[in-house]
Amino acid sequence: MHKTKHFAQAWLLLFMFVVHFEIIQSDDKGEGGLDDPHRDPSLCEVCKYLATELKGRLDETGKTHDVIETGYGFDEKKKKKEYKKTELRLIEALNDPHVCEKILEYNVHAERKGSLRFAKGRSQTMETLHNLVDKGVNVELGIPYDMWDTPSAGVAEMHRKCFKIVEDFEESIEEWYWNHQEKDLTTYLCANQVLRKDDQECLSEKFGGEKKSKKAKQSERKSTKASSNTETGKSKGDNGQHDHAREKKQEL
Repeated sequence: MHKTKHFAQAWLLLFMFVVHFEIIQSDDKGEGGLDDPHRDPSLCEVCKYLATELKGRLDETGKTHDVIETGYGFDEKKKKKEYKKTELRLIEALNDPHVCEKILEYNVHAERKGSLRFAKGRSQTMETLHNLVDKGVNVELGIPYDMWDTPSAGVAEMHRKCFKIVEDFEESIEEWYWNHQEKDLTTYLCANQVLRKDDQECLSEKFGGEKKSKKAKQSERKSTKASSNTETGKSKGDNGQHDHAREKKQEL
């Protein structure tokens, strides 16, 4: 029991050292360097996630079979039209609330490469730290706990640039909506209009599922080993009691 407790404490110290080392290492590589997961988002990354969020909203409303009536005045005959083919659907997808507000739901996942570092949900590191706090461990990151999940500077910058793309290419988005929905929005808007030909690499980066870092796998193996040792100790103790009982029975 004491060995398991000491092991857990040692693992915690090791984990905190690794987190601190990663932060220092990231700073040493230089702000904005290609290996820095906290570098400013590229235009490619901003457009990629803008298109992702807009497609997501349109996919949701495209499944409805609602019909709306258009026309004004008592004498004018109302026209019925499918909601998914109306201008109202596009306006709501873009502005109700603004599609760029969805960008604030993203976080930087430092364990991922390229544009994949931007994703919704907590990173592996932050999830582990939150779990430690939930278990009563005192974790100090230099910022208040209630600010741990606030958008990072990179996400805030992506949020700002997203508004700029929508403003500058609103007509292109409308053209796609009315006449080219059979084409992929990311290709139509980002690859063909917003981005230079030499700045489209991020568009081909696909997420293939969460992969645990080497350090996380090592920690899991150590935890499993410690748990296994504890169970083995209990098992030996149980066997000893059974053996003693059998000896008593034979004596009788």
